[in-house]
Amino acid sequence: MTAGRNDPLDVREIGALVALLNHDRLAEAERGARALVTRHPGTGIAWKILSVAQVRQGKDALAALQRTVELMPADAEAHRNLGAWHHDHASWDGAVTSLRRSLALQPDDVEALVDCANALASLGRAAEAVPLYQRALTLEPGHVEAHNNLGNASLQLGRYEDAVRCYRVALSHRPGDLQILANLGAALRDVGDRREACTVYARAIGLDPSSADFHCCLGGVLFELRRVEEAATSFRRAIELQPRWVAAHLGLGLVLRQQRRPTEAEASCRAALAIEPDNVEAMATLGELLADRGQFAEAETLFRRALTINPDFAPAYAGLASHRRMTSADASWRSGAERLLRARQPLAHEITLHYALGKYFDDVAEYPSAFDHYRQANELTKRYGGHYDRARLERRIDEIIARFGAESVPSPTSDSAASELPVVIIGMPRSGTSLAEQILASHPSVYGAGEVAYWNSAYDRSRREAAEGKSADALAAAMRHEYLMRLATSAGVALRVVDKMPGNFLYAGLIHATLPRARIIHMQRHPIDTCLSIYFQNFYNIGPYANDLDDLAHFYRQYQRVTDHWRTVLPAASLIEVPYESLVADPETWSRRMVDFIGLPWDARCLEFHATERVVITASKWQVRQKINTKSAGRWRNYEAFIASLRALLPATAGA
Repeated sequence: MTAGRNDPLDVREIGALVALLNHDRLAEAERGARALVTRHPGTGIAWKILSVAQVRQGKDALAALQRTVELMPADAEAHRNLGAWHHDHASWDGAVTSLRRSLALQPDDVEALVDCANALASLGRAAEAVPLYQRALTLEPGHVEAHNNLGNASLQLGRYEDAVRCYRVALSHRPGDLQILANLGAALRDVGDRREACTVYARAIGLDPSSADFHCCLGGVLFELRRVEEAATSFRRAIELQPRWVAAHLGLGLVLRQQRRPTEAEASCRAALAIEPDNVEAMATLGELLADRGQFAEAETLFRRALTINPDFAPAYAGLASHRRMTSADASWRSGAERLLRARQPLAHEITLHYALGKYFDDVAEYPSAFDHYRQANELTKRYGGHYDRARLERRIDEIIARFGAESVPSPTSDSAASELPVVIIGMPRSGTSLAEQILASHPSVYGAGEVAYWNSAYDRSRREAAEGKSADALAAAMRHEYLMRLATSAGVALRVVDKMPGNFLYAGLIHATLPRARIIHMQRHPIDTCLSIYFQNFYNIGPYANDLDDLAHFYRQYQRVTDHWRTVLPAASLIEVPYESLVADPETWSRRMVDFIGLPWDARCLEFHATERVVITASKWQVRQKINTKSAGRWRNYEAFIASLRALLPATAGA
């Protein structure tokens, strides 16, 4: 006979054990409960007390929890306790099963609702989790975890604005919660509100200055806002706090790449790989840096190695597609990219894959499929919340034209001592500015500085300081000094330095007024080829006009309006216009014209530009390393069926 089997259960003993639990005398409660289940193994309440005592001490309570629900199948709390154990041990299927049983018995249990929703979300079943969070919040509107995690589930479902709202409410209840701040910052970044994301991360840093993660997140947003120097400071601070923080090393590498410091950028990537040898983001970033140098085979090796480690890493697929012409032999690449798109991807990765597949189908001449992927990529990019303000651009151009009329433009010979160092290449993006720079930079007396970010902010500053009464001469002197110092930093012994920032087409008048002996080369390309090439390119922060064909058409018309003005007011000796189609059809004639225009003797190396070893970080870095061809001229005809809104850009006399 089993000892104690016939002993009557004393309810006072149960009460005493419950009292021990309530006073956190957990070890005593566990000993007493063990003794009780030995004497009364079929008593559910004894197992329940034992399981609670073990859970609260952090012990393995699974056996006691399971025995409790076997003996007390109608006890909602018993099922909830077992569900909570599974939840805390990331056993999500078990958590869902037990918590659903608990909720069937007690539907208004807020904690069970939240835990069950958490488990569903962790299983990727966010659509099922959302109603549970909402039910919990109806019962307890101030439940911070429910607001925060409903935000997480909304992100899983692509409901970005809903996620931001949830995090804001959670933060209103708990303003100093660092996790909520981190979530809000990430969500704001996802919806494109990067400026507020900066504010949120700065607030988090104020609460926890020692967090390398927050400094790194702030650096990432600053970089996306093109506040490159500030981004560098944030990444370096993160590395000071956590020298082995891989994301900070990678972020700094991207900054250094943008600053045209490729050797240091590569060192940052290699530092990240030294910490985590299998980090696929570091491999992909290093691959892009090698591609910047024209080392495409080495870059491809890194992209493929990254995919061997993580076959679901979308940026490596994009890297493989970007730096060579795809063919039908790349069917396995296509299958892999399409497989990833069928699965849920972060927004940035989904966009990247659509652009990459668009290029694949364009390369293999399947144009309807190519356009469909490009269209999806651009529509997804709109989720970042950027808005193209047509009226604002029109007002800016009105003002520029009014400020820089013929009477305000100096003669290029008005100052014989003025610097001839700058060569400014302007035009629409994708109009051949990189090709022109590569040709000129192949001349031994020319340095290609890439896209120098200066004149946009200089124009705004000149407006402001002029309104404050500063003289035009003083403004020009200050800008001239600053800009020439920027160019001279990297020029070495070069006689000319090329700045190929395309958007400087807005500021040609200011540039000429400041530097009357600077040469301005205006690259022109067929309007529809130009706009489609922009639409087909996953640009880094170019502007929201690029993601909509109607907006692209409007932007192009404004570009035409301001460049038509420069054509009438700038001296002929200061401006040359180079048709892209003519350059690729007759490269020697037009290359000679450009070299002569910038005041240098001809050098045959300009015709071997594709072999020139230099860093190119623009979207054209692969094309400018190929021998010149005319394949991209007239490309728009392949997409005639999809571009009705761009046809109005065709000249009235041109049917092609």
